[in-house]
Amino acid sequence: MNVIFRDGGTKYDSVLPLPVGVSDYVKAQRDYYYVDKTLLIRDILDAKPFVTLFTRPRRFGKTLNMDMLRVFFEKTEEDSSVYFRDKMIWKCGEYYRGYQGKYSVIFLTFKDVKYDNWGDARDKIVSLLQDEYARHSAILDHNVLHEYEKQYFMRIVEAKASDMELTTALASLSAMLNEAYGVAPVIIIDEYDTPIESGYSNNYYDKVIGFMRPFFSGAFKDNPHLSFGFMTGILRIAQESIFSGLNNLKVNSVLDTDYSEYFGFTTAEAEELLHYYGDESKAGELMEWYDGYLFGDREVFNPWSVISYVDNNCLPSAYWVSTGSNEILDEILKNADDMIMDRMNCLLQGEKVIAAIDAGVSYPMLESDPAYVYSFLLAAGYLKAERKGISGTGNIMCEISLPNKEIRTVYRVEILGHLKKIGMITQSSASAIEEALYT
Repeated sequence: MNVIFRDGGTKYDSVLPLPVGVSDYVKAQRDYYYVDKTLLIRDILDAKPFVTLFTRPRRFGKTLNMDMLRVFFEKTEEDSSVYFRDKMIWKCGEYYRGYQGKYSVIFLTFKDVKYDNWGDARDKIVSLLQDEYARHSAILDHNVLHEYEKQYFMRIVEAKASDMELTTALASLSAMLNEAYGVAPVIIIDEYDTPIESGYSNNYYDKVIGFMRPFFSGAFKDNPHLSFGFMTGILRIAQESIFSGLNNLKVNSVLDTDYSEYFGFTTAEAEELLHYYGDESKAGELMEWYDGYLFGDREVFNPWSVISYVDNNCLPSAYWVSTGSNEILDEILKNADDMIMDRMNCLLQGEKVIAAIDAGVSYPMLESDPAYVYSFLLAAGYLKAERKGISGTGNIMCEISLPNKEIRTVYRVEILGHLKKIGMITQSSASAIEEALYT
């Protein structure tokens, strides 16, 4: 076997490519270097939560994990167990293997529902529902469905459904699947809050909330045609009562210890990846740039940045922050008072600050109280919370800091850009500050 030398390490020519931007589980585990996260399935089946909301920053493997759950649980004509037989979940025993391929699955990802007006956002949601209904069109051949159900089904597929009918689309499809196959389906909603963030940024927030509330409630609140429900997002969005009355919702955030090792790379996984590609000498640099996140009590690396770093010949750069807009930071800085700007400066200098954290933070809360900035930044991946405790008033208090060098880079760019925008500093002053911070 030929050997390629890179930075003092060794790399074999038969290595698998890195899954840059790949969120398809079957493709990722078959054609690319795959970090096995299938024990997430074991932990879910052990806990058996009815509906789970996983909140994590973007690019931390949420979509890939949700597609993994879809492939595992979904009953298909092909034997999909082949995608798990060499994975850790398969070694857990017959009990867990018994759940494989047992259910119908409704799967929607809202990660691309990013539009500057509600009309286009609604049209995209209609398109997603069209595709998902069409994927389950075999149920039309089952005699158990009533004629009105078939007509409703076709109105969704043909994009002729009213807004009222659209808001019941998940509940209705789950009922029809249960009738057709005799087993309640699994519903998976990925990046549920992306349309909500776009609505807030583009002034159609009330419209998107008005649609999402009955849409999700029908699917997850007291739905007798549901076996399991899974959702992912960045924020919990509790204040708008999207999940009002959903007392069976289990929220798992960056502050919780459960499932903490399944979103992001653990230290052992990052080191194994470096070893596989012959880049062991870069471990220190990798840690300095992309380590430092704390999910619960577990230290994790940013997976997108680690993969991009190794794929780009171990050239350090702000890979994660270049994959999406930083509108959250921009909104925060727009409303920041002097105390918040002072604390931002302390964070940039590598200091730690104490802040109250609200796990149910929502976008309008920024306007009512800029102090919610820290809750937003923590949920979005711009901060890490180390020491945690409860204050005398019951608030969650955290010692917060910047996770790594990559995040310090985006803070410098955004904060200096904001100060220039409002006329507090000139371009030459910004350049001087940038050089001083770099030094």
